Amino acid sequence: MLRRFGQATVLLALILVQLPAIVISFLALLGTFALGMVFLYPPHVRLVRRLAEDTRRRVGAWTDIEIASPYLPKPPPPRPQADGMYRHDRTLYKTPRIPAWSDRWKWMLSDPATWRDGLWLLLDPLLKLLLLPVLVTMPARGLRLYGFWCEVLLSATRASRLAGQVSHLNRVRNLTVDSQAAEMRRIERDLHDGTQARLVAIGMTLGAVEELVEKDPAAARALLAKARAASADTLTELRRVIRGIHPPVLAERGLADAVRALALDSALRVTVDVDLPHRPEPPVEAAVYFAVSELLSNAARHSDARVATVDISGDGSYLRVTVTDDGMGGAEPGKGSGLLGIERRLAAFDGVLAISSPPGGPTTVHMELPRVLPEHWAGTLPKLPRWKAITVAVCWGTAWCPLFPQGLVAGVFKMVGAENKSWFLALYLPGPWQWPFILGMISLGIAMYVLASVIPNQYDRRHRLAWATSSPTGCGR
Repeated sequence: MLRRFGQATVLLALILVQLPAIVISFLALLGTFALGMVFLYPPHVRLVRRLAEDTRRRVGAWTDIEIASPYLPKPPPPRPQADGMYRHDRTLYKTPRIPAWSDRWKWMLSDPATWRDGLWLLLDPLLKLLLLPVLVTMPARGLRLYGFWCEVLLSATRASRLAGQVSHLNRVRNLTVDSQAAEMRRIERDLHDGTQARLVAIGMTLGAVEELVEKDPAAARALLAKARAASADTLTELRRVIRGIHPPVLAERGLADAVRALALDSALRVTVDVDLPHRPEPPVEAAVYFAVSELLSNAARHSDARVATVDISGDGSYLRVTVTDDGMGGAEPGKGSGLLGIERRLAAFDGVLAISSPPGGPTTVHMELPRVLPEHWAGTLPKLPRWKAITVAVCWGTAWCPLFPQGLVAGVFKMVGAENKSWFLALYLPGPWQWPFILGMISLGIAMYVLASVIPNQYDRRHRLAWATSSPTGCGR
C-alpha cells in the first residue's frame, strides 16, 4: 500500500515537470509556425516524446497495462544519385545533411502520434488533478484509471503498427536480397576459379592430344589419361558447388539426415540430436542447414575445436537450434566469421541469433525461428470454446434425424401413400400441414450440418487472421 502511495505521489509530482514543458512546447510551436523558426520544432518533439515514453514506461511498471511506442519508423538516410548529388523534392544538394534534416522534420510533423503526444501533455495535468481524490484514497485504482487514460492517447495506432510492419518487411527484404547476392557471387567465384579453370585446362590438353596422336601416340595416351583425371576432378568440383546451392540429401531426406551427413563430413566429432516430429518448410530447412554448416566450419577453422554438439528441436511453432563447440571462444559477428551471414539468413524468417563465446570457450550459438513449424502439429492452434464445441457435437450427432427419417424418408412415404405411418411425425399431422413439416425437417437437418461445418471454419479463420496481423512479419511472434 505504501508503495502505491509513493507511485501516486511521484505521478502527481510530475505535474511540476509537465507545466514548464507545456510552456516551452507552446513557445516552440509559436516560433515554428508563426515566426518560421523551424529549427525549434525537432527539439520540441524530442522533449514531448521523452516525457511520453517515460509515462509509458511508468504505466507499464506500475500497472499491467503495456503501452507500445506508436511512432512511425524513422525515414531512411538519403542516398546519392548516379552523379553523387542528393535529391530532395526538386532540389539537388552536394551533401546529405539538408535532405536528411528535411526528411526528419517532415517525419515528425506528419506522424499522428506527435500531435497525440501534444494533446496528452496539455490535458495530463488536468486529469491528474481530477484523479487526485482517487489517487489519495485508492491509489491502486487511481493508477489503473490513469493507465487507461494514457492507453487512449499514447498507445500505438493501427497505422503505426502497419507502418512498423512494412518497415520491418523492407529491412528483411533488403537483408534477403543482399544475402542472395552474396550467395550468387560466391557461386560465380567458385565456378570461375575452379570449374571453369579445369575445363579450360581439359580443352588445352585435348588440343595437345590432337597434335600428338599421330606423332607420339604414347604421349597422347598420357595426356588423355590426364584429361580423364581432370574431368573427374571437375565433376567433383561441380558436385561440391551443387551441394553448396542446395544439397540433394536435404531435399530428399530432410533436415535431420542432412545435418547428420554434415556431421559425418566435419573434421570435428559432432553429436547431433534432432527432435522434430515433421519436416519444416524447404526454405526453413535450407536456412538452418547452411547456418549449422557455417558454424561447424567456423569451429573447425578458427577456434581449434575438437568436439561439437548440434541440437535441433521444436517448441510449439518455434524452431530452436543450438550449436556448441569446445573451442577457444571469442566469436563475434563483426569479425568476419560468417555469423553476420547467418543473421541475414535467419532475418528472412524473423529469426534471432544469440552467441555466448567467452575467451577460452566454449562457444554456444542459439538460433530461434518463430512460427516456422506447422501449427497443426505444433499444438498451438486455439481450441473452440466449450459452448461452441458442444453446439458442433450436437449438430453432427442429431442432424441425421430431421434430415433423413423425419424429412426425406417421410417424404417418400407421403408420395407413395403408405398406410404405415410408423414413427414419422409428419404423417400424423393434418394433410395440409404434412408437406410443410417435411420440408421444414429437411431444411433443419441441412442447416444443422452447415452450422456444424461453419463454426469451426470461421473460428480457425479468425484466429489465423489474428495471428497473421500480430506477428512481426505479418510475419513474426
